[in-house]
Amino acid sequence: MDQRVGLFVLLAVGLLCLGLAPVSRAQDLVDDGLDDDVDVEDELDLGLAGAEEELEGDLQDEAPPAPKTPPTPKVTYKAPEPMGEHFFAESFDRGTLDGWVQSNAKKEDADEEIAKYDGKWAVEEMKDSKLPGDKGLVLKSKAKHHAISAQMLRPFIFDTKPLIIQYEVNFQSGIDCGGAYVKLLTQTPDLDLDQFVDKTPYTIMFGPDKCGEDYKLHFIFRHKNPKTGEYEEKHAKKPDADLRTYYTDKKTHLYTLVVNPDNTFEVLVDQTVVNSGSLLTDMTPAVNPPAEIEDPDDQKPEDWDERPKIQDPDAAKPEDWDEDAPAQIPDEDAVKPDGWLDDEPEYIGDPDAVKPEDWDEDMDGEWEAPQIPNPACETAPGCGPWKRPMIDNPSYKGKWKPPMIDNPNYQGVWKPRKISNPAFFEDLHPFRMTPFSAVGLELWSMTSDIFFDNFFITNDRSTAERWATDGWGLKKAAEGAAEPGLAAQMLSAAEERPWLWVVYVLTVALPLVLIIVFCCTGKKKSPATPAEYKKTDAPQPDVKEEEEGEEEEEAEEAEKSREKSEGEESPAEEEEAEKDEEKDEEKDEEQDEEKDAAADEKSEDDILRRSPRNRKVRRD
Repeated sequence: MDQRVGLFVLLAVGLLCLGLAPVSRAQDLVDDGLDDDVDVEDELDLGLAGAEEELEGDLQDEAPPAPKTPPTPKVTYKAPEPMGEHFFAESFDRGTLDGWVQSNAKKEDADEEIAKYDGKWAVEEMKDSKLPGDKGLVLKSKAKHHAISAQMLRPFIFDTKPLIIQYEVNFQSGIDCGGAYVKLLTQTPDLDLDQFVDKTPYTIMFGPDKCGEDYKLHFIFRHKNPKTGEYEEKHAKKPDADLRTYYTDKKTHLYTLVVNPDNTFEVLVDQTVVNSGSLLTDMTPAVNPPAEIEDPDDQKPEDWDERPKIQDPDAAKPEDWDEDAPAQIPDEDAVKPDGWLDDEPEYIGDPDAVKPEDWDEDMDGEWEAPQIPNPACETAPGCGPWKRPMIDNPSYKGKWKPPMIDNPNYQGVWKPRKISNPAFFEDLHPFRMTPFSAVGLELWSMTSDIFFDNFFITNDRSTAERWATDGWGLKKAAEGAAEPGLAAQMLSAAEERPWLWVVYVLTVALPLVLIIVFCCTGKKKSPATPAEYKKTDAPQPDVKEEEEGEEEEEAEEAEKSREKSEGEESPAEEEEAEKDEEKDEEKDEEQDEEKDAAADEKSEDDILRRSPRNRKVRRD
């Protein structure tokens, strides 16, 4: 029993130690001497395996050094390199804004003080960067209009290959109200990036946007009406996923949009689909207008009757209907309760109240003591003049109205007639959007320090995934390595919320108490009966075989004593001896039969023990 309790205690302690494993492992990695610069890619590819083996060999040959404060490991960042077919790639690791144009325009329909696009941009590392050397584009100002753009290597034309655009965003200071979306600027002869404003034509707008508690992830494309040539914005349906975490965790997130030639689209965050659908059925307003519309010139006829019910014109008010009868009347059967105090008011002036010294009767009027409930009424059924209680008037019927009947002239709810839509068209290939040739950020934000990085536009999924792995994949790995282990997170949470210590103690102590109570209070098992041994096929002690061995020894001793006394016996004794021998032989035969029966039973047990069914029972 003590061993079982000990095993359960060790198991519980082992589970607790598992929570400390991430912290101890991280400490071991630091203690192993990561003093030199380390390439993150090599670490991810398990390039440190050989170094760890050498360190283990050195530790076996040499005594461990004296403990000292480990230095902070340094990590060398390697910028992603675009490979494969692509139209735009920007990692900002050159440290400059070369190739980007900041707008010098002014926003129309805005006050002069805020109309100018004077928000500041900078190329710098994140404030809490886990990859030294990794730089990005940072929106530096708040409550300002920002606009910056860059030309692509060549325009993107929607033909037979998909459009894939992806980039990274980190809300370093959180986000209160503002956007972090990107615009793919339409290829036009008069496109001037220096005059990039909110009304500059774009083909697609994509990315996160948030104000208050409204978390959005835009996918908007401008569709050209083939009949009128006008453009109309088409908005994708709202994602079903909860987007809150992406705006509040201050981590770098990868936003990806995929638009396929079959008119389907996917919106991904951190390479996980959060929204998908069809350009034909999941956009608002719909790409294709209805084939029929209501005639705007059609008007409802003056004699059109839309009333489903009307008052019965043949109904008449009954002669005994009294419209003037009151709804309630005094109860004539009521009797004033005994002890009712007619002369006592319900409220009296407070006898203990004293007029304030600064009371000015000329200004404040005559002073009166505040009213309090009359103490004399506390024990009485009531005070003041007694009035009969009011009850519902049985003769009350109210205002008479004729009953409602079905309107014989009812014609239904009028609707304008349908006519063919003169603006109708059917575009079965909305994927074939207007080509675009530049990438732009035109934003307003009440929060600064929004970090953008690793813009990439391509028509090949594998190329986009490779770029994401080399860029965002490194950031994700570095941020994950910098996160504290489970035990450290628990301790940090407990420092902020001390009541969590009670939860931790109960989580560990309660199972231990239950285990000890369960083990120590269990009933001892009684010895199993032969029938139980046979049911469970468990081995039983060979008691029967020991008894048979003792009986054989006694029979041999009796036979030896008879052989010694054969020469000295009389004829009567010989007869008696013969009878004894016969009895012994009968006894021996009975013993042989018992042995045979035991052997048969043992053979049967062996057969049952070897049967597959019994083996299955033992495994269960």
